[in-house]
Amino acid sequence: MATFISVPLKKSSEVDMAKSLSKFVKDTYPAGEEQTEYVRAAEELNKLRKSALGRPLDKHESSLEILLRYYDQLCAVEHKFPFSENQVCLTFTWKDAFDKGSLFGGSVKLALASIGYEKTCVLFNVGALASQIASEQNLDSDEGLRAAAKFYQLSSGVFAHIKDTVLSALNREPTMDISPDTVGTLSQIMLAQAQEVFFLKATSDKMKDAIIAKLANQAADFYGDAFKQCQYKENLPKYFYFHEVLPVLAAKHCIMQANAEFHQSILAKQQKKFGEEIARLQHATELVKTVASRYDEYVNVKDLSDKISRALTAAKKDNDFIYHDRVPEVKDLDHIGKAALVKATAVQVPMSQKFTDLFEKMVPLAVQQAMSMYNQRKSEIVNCLIGTMRESTNLCNGVLASLNLPAALEDLSGDSVPQSILEKSRAIIQQGGLQSIEQLIKDLPELMQRNRDILDESLKMLDEEESTDNELRAKFNQRWSRTPSGDLYKSLRTEGGSYRNFLDKAASADQVVKERYSTHCEMIALLCKPEAELTAAIPSANPAKTLQGSEVVNVLRSQLAQLEEVKKEREQLENDIKSAQFDMTSKFLTALAQDGALNEEAISVTELDNIYGGYTQKVQQGLKTQEEILGNVQTSHQEFSTLKQSNSEANDREEVMKKLASAHDSYVEISNNLREGTKFYNEFTEILLKFQNKCSDLVFARKTERDELLKDLQQSIAREPSAPSFTAPAYQSNLNTPTPAGPGVPTPTPRTVFAASSAPTNPMSSAPPQTGPTAPGAPPAAPSAAPPGAPPGAPSQAQGPPYPSYQGYPGYYQVPMGYNPYSYGQYNMPYVPYQTPAQPGYPGAPQPQQHPYGYPQQPPQQQPYYPQQ
Repeated sequence: MATFISVPLKKSSEVDMAKSLSKFVKDTYPAGEEQTEYVRAAEELNKLRKSALGRPLDKHESSLEILLRYYDQLCAVEHKFPFSENQVCLTFTWKDAFDKGSLFGGSVKLALASIGYEKTCVLFNVGALASQIASEQNLDSDEGLRAAAKFYQLSSGVFAHIKDTVLSALNREPTMDISPDTVGTLSQIMLAQAQEVFFLKATSDKMKDAIIAKLANQAADFYGDAFKQCQYKENLPKYFYFHEVLPVLAAKHCIMQANAEFHQSILAKQQKKFGEEIARLQHATELVKTVASRYDEYVNVKDLSDKISRALTAAKKDNDFIYHDRVPEVKDLDHIGKAALVKATAVQVPMSQKFTDLFEKMVPLAVQQAMSMYNQRKSEIVNCLIGTMRESTNLCNGVLASLNLPAALEDLSGDSVPQSILEKSRAIIQQGGLQSIEQLIKDLPELMQRNRDILDESLKMLDEEESTDNELRAKFNQRWSRTPSGDLYKSLRTEGGSYRNFLDKAASADQVVKERYSTHCEMIALLCKPEAELTAAIPSANPAKTLQGSEVVNVLRSQLAQLEEVKKEREQLENDIKSAQFDMTSKFLTALAQDGALNEEAISVTELDNIYGGYTQKVQQGLKTQEEILGNVQTSHQEFSTLKQSNSEANDREEVMKKLASAHDSYVEISNNLREGTKFYNEFTEILLKFQNKCSDLVFARKTERDELLKDLQQSIAREPSAPSFTAPAYQSNLNTPTPAGPGVPTPTPRTVFAASSAPTNPMSSAPPQTGPTAPGAPPAAPSAAPPGAPPGAPSQAQGPPYPSYQGYPGYYQVPMGYNPYSYGQYNMPYVPYQTPAQPGYPGAPQPQQHPYGYPQQPPQQQPYYPQQ
């Protein structure tokens, strides 16, 4: 009797997870121990998938443990990697567990770049394998019963979880095996089987009959619900798997109800309700006979039938001779109570007791994104502060150069080169002079063009793939069901557009640097000459030695020293700002654990204000100090200029000195700008190469997906009928009706089983029997008529004892017995004579030599055929 249903596993195609995950790790994390550890973890995850899905699994708990570990690992990495079609793109392909495919088209499968889809399919296999392990348990032992109940409840909970989450996880229509209707039905079946195991355990432990009856009645109710779901869901019965399951569910419903009636009859006997005892045993007998006549192919009820028969015989004998108690109608009996001891096991991660996260040290993706935004905000603040200080320093240098300071204080002789100018000249020569700047300027266009070529090639790949996708979408219309490339590439095109803007701004900045170099090129070239040539190039003037030791000169020198001190403090402050660090990862992790979400902006702004608020005040204070000192310098310089002897030669010399000082400052700034530009282009090349690889990987994944979808479409088209269906004439089905072997030979009762030699009767045509009493006033069932040609008293073709349908359930059209539409074709259907020697002819029948329908008789040496239609 113990026939249990198990679910087949889904099959998946191989996926190289290590390649995509390792690439993301290398692109995201700097080279080092952390990166190496994550790459190794990605390889371990790939091995774990192969162990869980790449080989046949034994029906053992150790195999289930591997599946659970892989599912837990998927749940762990889901929030640590940006799994999507345009980032970490992993396309998972799974076949339908129940669809066996056809000759010209393979089995139904679905490929999606979704980690949620992978989790759903793995969880389906967890439920399927749990049902298989449960069905392999030895139900004669307590340990086997406990294990079976545990795994059936786990399987039920897993399928129920898929039912609730599959649509949100996939965001599209799933295959039928993981659709909500299918997994909901499977969950109910597993729950019914778990309840039956509890019934077997109670029976084995010889518990009270009242309890056993309630357990059996609840199991019958669960099986009835599962049968209804199987029978009346539109898409379920088309699977051959559910054609096989339906009769088992109907039989189990009857068996559990029969057990409930049997044990309730024992309770009635104990209560001296002998008439009720007989009524319940009669009802149980009827249910068991129904199972034996209809579903003996699937379950064996001989032991139960014998037990009930013996009890019924003894009860009738005692009642007839001793008690003479009235036997009530079944409809008048009290309903048997129900006791549900099973519950679907909820899915809680981690499901494996031995789970260890391979990426334990990697922070969740939300924290990674928060850290990225935090670093961006931090960079903006740091760059703003450093830029403000450098701009202030350049302003100071410009003011001093316009005043020819400190060269004017050093050039009191009027005929020698000031020491500050010589130092500036030596500094320029040490940095490479004009040659280094010209080389940097020459390299910039090449670096710019290289970056533009990489960006253009990346966007060109997207354009070509999108064009192909649009052409196929226009060709196949709604059949082309994948995400449009235009929608998928929006983020990449936005990213590419921002990169192009960066390059355009960089080109504009390069042009500004070149114009500035052209302006100061002549003076820079003069500073690169030897000291003698530099002295000769500077005009001489009358000596101004009378200013040596004057108070105004001393004041100016003191003020210039104060400016130098401000510059040194500014350099130290810049280093402090660059080196400021704070562990924001732990801050974000704590917030995520407490609130379940991250308000990155609020946390970042608060922490950055705490870190850089003091530095901002120091920068502003330095600006005010510099502004005050520069004001004093300008006032003192006016007094110095008034005291200094002035003539045209002195003015010319003063002007050259200013230009030389300004040229030096411009040289330093231009050199820094060009080096920063070269560094920017080189670093930007790496960014663009990563962008190109991202585009290339996505385009390759889309091409692979496109090829798979084209293959599926071709198979789908091949499976479609090439001509409209038609209905065979009625007389052809009559011709194929088997004729009795002769008078006195009864026609055997057909069996509703699936056999290779005959077409099966639709198991859905029989609903489970009504377990409660029949409706009052219902007419008794009429006996079925014997087949034509059978003698009186021959058994009829009844399908067993009365088997009423559930109230409100529509009946199903029965295919005539013996009808087989595949037994003949248009050109190879042999002629079957209408009459046989075992059956007398009807009045007016044609002669034996003449075809019954008037067709000409074929030559004897050739097998007769129908004429072509």
